[in-house]
Amino acid sequence: MRLKIECEERLGICAEVLDILVQHQIDLRGIEIDPSGEIYLNFPTVLFDEFQHLMPEIRLIPGIHDVSLIPYLPGEREQQEMQTLLKTLPEPVVSIDSQGYVVIANEAALDILQLPEAEVKGKLLKNWVKGFNFSHWLNGDRPNTTASNLQLRGRTFLADIYPIRVPDETDTDQDDYFAGAVITFKSPERLGRQMTAYQQQAGEFELLIAESQPMKKVIRQAKRMSGLDAPLLITGETGTGKELLAKSCHQHSLRKDKPFLVLNCAAMPDSVAESELFGYAAGAFEGATQAKKGIVELAEGGTVFLDEIGDMSKVLQSKFLRLMQDGTYRRVGDEQEYTADVRIICSTQKDLLALCRDGIFREDLYYRLNVLALHIPALRDRKSDILPMAERFIARFAEPQRRRIRISRACQNALQQYPWPGNVRQMENALLRAVSLAEEDLLEPEHLQLPSFSSGWGYVDEHFEGTLDDAMKRFEAELLRRLYPAYPSSRQLGKKLGVSHTAIANKLREYGIGKHSRAS
Repeated sequence: MRLKIECEERLGICAEVLDILVQHQIDLRGIEIDPSGEIYLNFPTVLFDEFQHLMPEIRLIPGIHDVSLIPYLPGEREQQEMQTLLKTLPEPVVSIDSQGYVVIANEAALDILQLPEAEVKGKLLKNWVKGFNFSHWLNGDRPNTTASNLQLRGRTFLADIYPIRVPDETDTDQDDYFAGAVITFKSPERLGRQMTAYQQQAGEFELLIAESQPMKKVIRQAKRMSGLDAPLLITGETGTGKELLAKSCHQHSLRKDKPFLVLNCAAMPDSVAESELFGYAAGAFEGATQAKKGIVELAEGGTVFLDEIGDMSKVLQSKFLRLMQDGTYRRVGDEQEYTADVRIICSTQKDLLALCRDGIFREDLYYRLNVLALHIPALRDRKSDILPMAERFIARFAEPQRRRIRISRACQNALQQYPWPGNVRQMENALLRAVSLAEEDLLEPEHLQLPSFSSGWGYVDEHFEGTLDDAMKRFEAELLRRLYPAYPSSRQLGKKLGVSHTAIANKLREYGIGKHSRAS
């Protein structure tokens, strides 16, 4: 039986309540007192006749406002809540006191130890754990949260060790009381599954940093295009995140429950790329003892992402064009025709239209691919994304080390002023190196170790030979070459740069850019 007594805060009121229980010879099992003015009692169930006298007597105590029956005490609920949490956690969790003796071990921990709770509680945890000196840690001046690889019953775990501190309410100058620790154990297998699950979700649009207006526009367009089943062409410089955007589009589409498979057209020879894309029949070449499916067949119902489509050979372009035209293909060395139900998403950092003019890329294939198009701006053109992106990378790299790393004002300026020729990928790698090597928890510009770079025309060459006029022309040509794919006419480019389209046309002709590239 449990009672809730609402009362005013008065010295001795609790003693008066307990006196009434003594008069009725009721054995008290538990009592909780809330500072807000509530007393909770737990005692054995009493007979109705006795109970109907008990309640009025308690209500007659000066300062008592109300008395009511309740199903459980707040402390009982908290205890059951904690036990449920520990019971359902898949990771082993152990609590020890300040001497290293086990106070609590959840079911996952008992399963690993292969022992009943009675044989674990009250025993030293170091009896079963190897690889970490708990005695040294517990006896330190002020034990702090730490992480360590250790062995529990012969199995390797990553353990997070958190100190338990009880506030001292008697003296504000006194440190909290150290009362032991809670240890959570994570197995490499479970960490691997969590990382896989994270990577599977890592293509969601919500994970893309889009504080700048150009990137917000790209995300809005991508979300609209995701629901369409037409081919999608994603352009942008190296390292801008074209594959991540492609995967986001896939996961935002009706094909999200089907595979998303990738083929890098620049990473393998023509013959290998064809067999990877379409598969091959048994006996197609020496060593092909059995047939193999290509990614087009393996991705049935899903999405095929072709990275750097501009590097696809002319021979493979012809065979790929057939797939784009009627959805059919043949495996290498096979006469049977197959039909594919896949969405094609391609990416490139090259100017496909210029490649078509040069006869390097098939024009009919280009127009088949360029149905829906997205262009990801370079990182230097979306400066408001740089700091939020840097903070996310730093938090991710610092978390395994249990560090909280901040970026100094000078480092923030350096991040925003650097042109990032390698874009997001370069920033990610630079910050990984900086977090790994920084001894303090404040990043400074020198931690970035970025190569010198002139945003207009590339890495600074200290051995440059030529006149200032030569350098200016090189700068001018490279600037126009970079901007032309996004502004593919002399009028658009002239408007962008604030000069006449006639002047731009002359410059394009002089440097052999765009439609003048063949003549050059």
